[in-house]
Amino acid sequence: MAENQLLNVGESTSLGKVEIAPDVLEVIAGIATAEIPGVYSMRGNFASDVAERFGKKASHGKGIKVELSEEAVFIDIYIVVDYGHSVPRLAEKIQFNVRQAIENMTAIQIKEINIHIVGVQMEHSTDEKME
Repeated sequence: MAENQLLNVGESTSLGKVEIAPDVLEVIAGIATAEIPGVYSMRGNFASDVAERFGKKASHGKGIKVELSEEAVFIDIYIVVDYGHSVPRLAEKIQFNVRQAIENMTAIQIKEINIHIVGVQMEHSTDEKME
């Protein structure tokens, strides 16, 4: 996650200025990624995985890393894909959906959206019967 930096959106007006925390971008990117068929799950870190097992609510920013530089915003997305989906097409759909969601909701231009495939979820047949 990014430090406590805030992104300025637009110019300051007589009413004030608008700033967006990087955590907001993580949540938007996480939701936009989860909407794509073929994404099995998002990869979190050890702490978030342990918290989830103990019943703490899952974070929508899980598996998303937002990096801010002075002139650009970079997003890294770590996912597990469902077996049988084309990885290049899936990655392209995720990049498009995340870019659209962030630009529509925040007017922030993203320099790069990098997709990292960290696993493949194999199908499990529930039709098999034990004899």
